[in-house]
Amino acid sequence: MDVKVRKYASGMEEIVHDGGPALDVPVRKGFVAAIIENPFAGRYVEDIAPFMEDLKPLGLQMSQRLIDLVGGGDPRKIESYGKGSIVGADGEIEHGAFWHAPGGYAMRELLGEALAIVPSAKKIGGLGTRIDIPIHHINAAYVRSHFDAMEVGVPDSPRANEIVFILAMATGSRPHARMGGMAASEISKRDGLR
Repeated sequence: MDVKVRKYASGMEEIVHDGGPALDVPVRKGFVAAIIENPFAGRYVEDIAPFMEDLKPLGLQMSQRLIDLVGGGDPRKIESYGKGSIVGADGEIEHGAFWHAPGGYAMRELLGEALAIVPSAKKIGGLGTRIDIPIHHINAAYVRSHFDAMEVGVPDSPRANEIVFILAMATGSRPHARMGGMAASEISKRDGLR
C-alpha cells in the first residue's frame, strides 16, 4: 500500500544548562515527524498489520534525518531515543501501533548497536494535538539519567484522516541528572535492560 506523506516537521533543543552549571557540551534533543494519510480512516479493517511493512522505508528515512539533525550525521553521538503517534479523529488508537516496528527498528538499525526497546506513546487527537514522546537510553532501559521526554506537535496536524508519526533522539542525559540509579558507564549485561 502506498504511504502518502503530506508533510514533514522537525525541531531541536540545544540545552546548555537547566539551572545548574553550564555543560561543557550541550545536550541536543530533537524530533522528526511525518504526517501521512491514514489508509484505514473512517472504517474498521481486521487485517491492518501488513501496512507496517509499507512504512519501513519511511522509518529509515526519518531516522537518518534525525541522526543528521541531532547527531550531525554521526550515529555514535546519539544516546537516547523514543517514538510516538498521533492518530486523527477518523482513525483508531490501533492505527498508532503501525509505528512500533517501522519506527523502532529503523532507529536501532541506523544507530548500530542499540539494544534497548524503543519507548512509545500514542493518542487520538485533532489539529495541533501535542504528545510527550518518552525517551530512554539506547542500550539499557534502566539507565535512570536518560529517562526523559520531548513534547511534540504540529499545528495543522493531524487532520481527521491522518496520522502523525514521530521519532525523537538525544545526545545525552538530562542536563544535571543526579537521582542515582544505574549510570550509562555501568551498562554491562548487554540485554537492553541493564
